[in-house]
Amino acid sequence: MLHPDKYKNYSDQELLNEFHYSKNNEWLGILFPRYTLLIYGVCMKYLKNEQNAKDGTQQIFIKCIDELHKYQVTYFKSWVYMITKNYCLMQLRNAGQKNTVELEQVSYFLKEEAEEENSIEKLKEKNLTIEHMLNSLEFLNEEQRQCVTLFYLEKKSYQEIADLLHLNYMQVKSAIQNGKRNLKLILEKNNAK
Repeated sequence: MLHPDKYKNYSDQELLNEFHYSKNNEWLGILFPRYTLLIYGVCMKYLKNEQNAKDGTQQIFIKCIDELHKYQVTYFKSWVYMITKNYCLMQLRNAGQKNTVELEQVSYFLKEEAEEENSIEKLKEKNLTIEHMLNSLEFLNEEQRQCVTLFYLEKKSYQEIADLLHLNYMQVKSAIQNGKRNLKLILEKNNAK
């Protein structure tokens, strides 16, 4: 039995990696509570009913477990958001077949779906940029790479990084600023090719 407190500092990706390696649903039991409020909030936004939002949250977690056993997911937060949104839209469509849904409401959700399509494209572009950035990290010196990774990817504060790497605050600040500048130059050079 996994003890959630022991793994609370694991990133989403680390928890997913453990799950994909072991196929033990307990890893998802540590990950999912992080997203209960997000899922419930999206369900409330679309379904506008507390009980339906609670039921939806449960159904979405069940669907996520099923999907995660079939597919490897990289960006969990954006993936679970899309699963939730699609679930809600399906519920609204089904409700629309039983009752007549106001035309205005339908057009609102269709417009939002179109905007979501655009944001999926933006998300793909952002993911590609992140991938290029991650590949470019290897060209930084060790100190810059560690500081940039801890600050931007693991969301550590300057002081936390200083403590972890046994550096002073100013060394961390300098490494992050120089690393960021060097990354920008590397990315620009690669885009020029």
